[in-house]
Amino acid sequence: MSPRSAPKRQAGEVATIGAAELSRHLLKGEEEERRRISRELHDETGQALMVLRFHLEMLAADSAKPEQRTKVEESLEVLDRTIEGLRRIIARLSPRVLEELGLVAAIRRTAQQLTSHTKIKARLELSETIAPMDHDIEVALYRSVQEALHNIAKHSQARNFRVRLDALGDKVVLEIEDDGVGVLTRSPHERGFGLMGMRERAAALGGSMSIHSRRGKGTQIRITLPMTKPESARREAESSRSSRRVSSARAS
Repeated sequence: MSPRSAPKRQAGEVATIGAAELSRHLLKGEEEERRRISRELHDETGQALMVLRFHLEMLAADSAKPEQRTKVEESLEVLDRTIEGLRRIIARLSPRVLEELGLVAAIRRTAQQLTSHTKIKARLELSETIAPMDHDIEVALYRSVQEALHNIAKHSQARNFRVRLDALGDKVVLEIEDDGVGVLTRSPHERGFGLMGMRERAAALGGSMSIHSRRGKGTQIRITLPMTKPESARREAESSRSSRRVSSARAS
């Protein structure tokens, strides 16, 4: 390597590290915004819908005319479907199930929900002996499963899907596979930004993602992540925690 090429290579490495840190920062902000929206939907919209349901139940009980009672009961059915849809949205926005049950159980529940709503059969190969991982790694894996299964339900026309989670040395490997029409047969609009977001999330955490798809032969997504975040991300998290502690100390 010539002396002139060394500074260029170092500048490229610095730019790569800077881009990764920026991606992590943006992903963190996105995750916090998801949590905020989830809380607002639960505390405001969800509570308002439950109050509306209570009032409709009272109206149904007080309805003297059968046709009026029927209309109110139909409205209750529509409202119940709306409440159930809201709960699914909240579950997609907030990783509460991940925090309460852990990664493996959260993936299993997400797969079961897809099967119950679409009748697509699931095959789960989830290792119960994976070593503890950083929380950001678990969130990235869970979000990837959510996005991939959402795509399967919406676009794949699959009859079966498989989710595999296992450790490989100091890395964790996630595979999601279906027997549907294949990613490459879909329009760019149908592919959306979900796959791009999954790839960026993996890269920001020092991992990688690959997609293998053939027309009519389904799609396989493979994500490999380190068990722990890159050192630069760890320093950023520690710095953030230190800043919060200093702010709290000043406030007290």
